[in-house]
Amino acid sequence: MPDGTARHPSNYPHVFRPLRIAGVDLRNRILVPAHTTNFGEDNLPSDRHLAYHRERARGGAALIVFEGIRVHRSSLGRRQGVNGYDRAAIPRFAAIARAVQAEGTKLFGQVIHLGRHIDGNFARMPSWSASAVPWTATAPPPHPMTEDEIGQVIEAHAEVAANLVEAGLDGVELTMAHGHLLQQFLSPAVNRRSDAWGGSEERRMRLALECLRAVRARVGEGVAVGLRVSADEFLEGGLTLADMRRIVPALCAAARVDFVNVSHSAYHGSRTISTQMADMHFAADEFHHLPRGIAASLRDARQDIPVFAVCRFRTIAEADAMLGTGDVAMVAMARAHIAEPALVRHAAEGREAESRPCVSCNQGCTGFLAQSLAITCLSNPRAGRESEWPEPPPPAAKPQRVLVIGGGPAGMEAATIAARRGHDVELWEASGALGGALAWNERHAVRADMALLLRFQRDALARAGVRIALDRRAAAAAILAHGADAVIVATGAEPAGAAFPGGGLGMTMEQALANAATLPGRVAVQDMLGSFAVAGFVEWLAGTGRRVTLVAPTGTPGWQVNIYSSFAWRQRLRDAGVRILALQAIHAFTPGEAVLADLSTGETRLEAFDAVIAPAHGTPRDAIAADLRALAATRSDAPAIHLIGDAASPRSALEAVFEGHELGRAL
Repeated sequence: MPDGTARHPSNYPHVFRPLRIAGVDLRNRILVPAHTTNFGEDNLPSDRHLAYHRERARGGAALIVFEGIRVHRSSLGRRQGVNGYDRAAIPRFAAIARAVQAEGTKLFGQVIHLGRHIDGNFARMPSWSASAVPWTATAPPPHPMTEDEIGQVIEAHAEVAANLVEAGLDGVELTMAHGHLLQQFLSPAVNRRSDAWGGSEERRMRLALECLRAVRARVGEGVAVGLRVSADEFLEGGLTLADMRRIVPALCAAARVDFVNVSHSAYHGSRTISTQMADMHFAADEFHHLPRGIAASLRDARQDIPVFAVCRFRTIAEADAMLGTGDVAMVAMARAHIAEPALVRHAAEGREAESRPCVSCNQGCTGFLAQSLAITCLSNPRAGRESEWPEPPPPAAKPQRVLVIGGGPAGMEAATIAARRGHDVELWEASGALGGALAWNERHAVRADMALLLRFQRDALARAGVRIALDRRAAAAAILAHGADAVIVATGAEPAGAAFPGGGLGMTMEQALANAATLPGRVAVQDMLGSFAVAGFVEWLAGTGRRVTLVAPTGTPGWQVNIYSSFAWRQRLRDAGVRILALQAIHAFTPGEAVLADLSTGETRLEAFDAVIAPAHGTPRDAIAADLRALAATRSDAPAIHLIGDAASPRSALEAVFEGHELGRAL
């Protein structure tokens, strides 16, 4: 787990070294890699893109790679996807390039065709690929591309690259990673062709090579052109590191390549997709061997080409350690920059403690991405709202006395932002510690990284000068006597366990964690919430050695856990021996025995369980708000009363932090 110890740039000797790539001067070794934001408007770059990337340029990153820029109509997929073939995109890219470059940062553009992953309903055409192999069980088979279509795609890559150079971008990244079209042709798991574009490794490389040659020929030798590759598909029958150690040097020998950005995974309906943006359950260094392996193969081929590393780098200290091995030239940090745009600048100024941490939760970034929504961030609600929510937040027009009731993530965020704007803020917390429901994650290791957010929020309260009263239960009369101009009720929700139709009551997760040492051996968990919290709890419980059965009345356990985490989660449950009962529900429970109902047939049967944990939606602790409103109705000097987080509606920390931040800016 990364620590928050402040360090001077001299403690990061590898990060703060300049680098030159094909005539492009970079001020340090940190880049923001291409990552989908869903900020596009009518398939064009937007002002939201501009504000987002300018903020991260101001934050000190040396290089930003603009997210995947579609090269052809067959690769659009949705309105938020950005294309580079429409001439209308050029002035918009030019504006973004000027904004980023004005801050001392360079801007590259990633050119891409997504191939079989595209939902053809948007463009009203089938998706294209090497062969008719669907990316997941629920997808239709793609259209195997013809010679003419292959030629169109090659020319399209070159055309879009030239458009980006015309717009003033500093370089181009050609992607053959993450299971997109060029990787689909490369991969023996997808490419089943028997013509000149498939079969042997050499023929499977042909499309990637032809696109690379076409791009280089069109933009010339004076423009930085690099590759993004998946060093391992983590897919049965797919490309392995051994394969890519042959393929990458071969590509680099056939046409000039100025850098190789090494990622991993394939966009496939299996565990591999959950490695692409690996969440907190993966070890921080789990994928470090991949860029090292590619770098070694380039050295062996006597090719002096910079290699970039990516995935799960959360702090500048972690990046510096990786750079210190000498294997890689730059470290790519996407989610860390979503969470903290000023990540690099804070490190340079010894202000790391002020950086909002990426906790690798995959809730606001990939969670919204999976819903085709603009990305956000649990730690940083400003992500994607840089124009409307500037940093630092502007001073309040009229400073007020603000009283926050409740010290969970919503209350702490509201208190900090309000205090930073000049309000006089006091926070009352009924328990002896700050953290609210999120603090339960500190009871088990599976989601322990959430503690990084709590640590940040607690420290931020102190920096903002918020007065804190612990063990302070709030009554309406005492709150009104305080004399605040505004009262924020952030008291959370009371945990609830499900009452079963035939009798019996399930435990809450909180009760189970509080009594972890005495939980019996045969445990059922009924998932009616589908949340990351329940998913992490089940995994923790299985890790204690108990026999765990996961009952999923909806048919899908953990349905709120998006595909960028869920496939790996289910694999871990399988490895831990967790039995999943889909479309079944607990009808009744007495210690030692439960009645299970099959929701497809209506049949019931007995199962032996010593304990049943069945979290239900909590009950908002909003009574204090009603009491306040009733008393305030009789007073002319009554404060404004605001209800946020789970006290308004039980959901997750993502909504709680956002609502706290939003209100802190609105007061």
